[in-house]
Amino acid sequence: MAGSAGLVLCGHELVVRGGSRLLATSTSSSDDDSLFIYDCSAAEKEAQEHKGEDAQPAGEGSDTALAAAFSTSGSYFALTDDSKRLILFRTKPWQRLSVRTVVRRCTALTFTASEDKVLVADKSGDVYSFSVLEPHGSGKLELGHLSMLLDVAVSPDDRYVLTADRDEKIRVSWAAAPHNIESFCLGHTEFVSRIFVVPDHPELLLSSSGDCTLRLWQYRSGRELHCCHLPSLQEPTEPWSNKRFAASRITYWRQEDCVALLCDGLPVVCLFQLDVPRRQLVYQQQLTFQHRVWDAAFEEARGLWVLQDCREAPLVLCRPVGGQWQSLPESAVSKRVCAHLRENWAMLEGSAGTDSGFSSLYKATCDNMTTYLKKKEERLQQQLEKKRRRGPPRGSSGQTKKMKAGRAPRSCSS
Repeated sequence: MAGSAGLVLCGHELVVRGGSRLLATSTSSSDDDSLFIYDCSAAEKEAQEHKGEDAQPAGEGSDTALAAAFSTSGSYFALTDDSKRLILFRTKPWQRLSVRTVVRRCTALTFTASEDKVLVADKSGDVYSFSVLEPHGSGKLELGHLSMLLDVAVSPDDRYVLTADRDEKIRVSWAAAPHNIESFCLGHTEFVSRIFVVPDHPELLLSSSGDCTLRLWQYRSGRELHCCHLPSLQEPTEPWSNKRFAASRITYWRQEDCVALLCDGLPVVCLFQLDVPRRQLVYQQQLTFQHRVWDAAFEEARGLWVLQDCREAPLVLCRPVGGQWQSLPESAVSKRVCAHLRENWAMLEGSAGTDSGFSSLYKATCDNMTTYLKKKEERLQQQLEKKRRRGPPRGSSGQTKKMKAGRAPRSCSS
């Protein structure tokens, strides 16, 4: 989320974003050492007179990149920033195509499978579509929620748009007519942080939440197939075993039907096997790192790339060796990419120690009865304490009554 460094992969194209900048390079083993760097603060301040719905001028912000995604083929790349801009790129070769203004600051974006639209989800709960073929066209409102949207996804056949919100819901809407709702996937007890449609099994959906669960769904029917409680996988001695957390990334490796889950704020990546015939997730292993992990993504040809807060080794490549996942020694490719990141480390420094924003999304709990009884007890104790300090009054009414009762009655004189 906002302020955190990110990693996006498609084919051999690798993009690292941090602050207002993005760095794009290739993981190909060829001698091509091309490097593309873009700074969002250099984008045109278009439509300065236009006001967003939150009464802040469009174009005013920190220029920090908030969300980014490749199209399915990798031919296009899009990102949104804190200044409410949607920036569209062509990647072969890298070239900026357009800068457009969005209504509100965005939380997630994705391309349709046909690559003709970019769908952008925002803080107000709306999803807008922007044309890729007409890169300067205005956005079109597609659907809306009553609460903040945290993620958006599209089915591989472009028939359904899936949205996840802060109020624990996953909605499955028809892409052609988004006001028609196919189903809801209900079961999470906190905000839904990430959703992911499994590419090789387009009927399946993965979701993660602030309730510390990873769930598998048959999303067209809204049926939950499996639920994995992440705290049960942690060792009790680990310092984060009692900490609540949400997943900031779900990524998938087709070769092994492997799912990697990055837990926000923790130096760990959890690995699962997707058992499609049995419709369940099988926990495999936990990768632990010495530094904070910012993001992770699979490259089909190599394995799992992990972006971490370590200038000496910002990117680590992990693969299964002998049935166990482990980090590999630096190869020529990883050395080259890490060298680029070290040269541009300033773009990532601002992400160190930055809160992802998930901590503010948890429901506030308030037990009114307990609070009332506690305050009542405090008032009673204060009253008793005041009485003790005053002590018994002089010539109390009880003593006066006794004295009056002991006197002989006066005789009446004639």
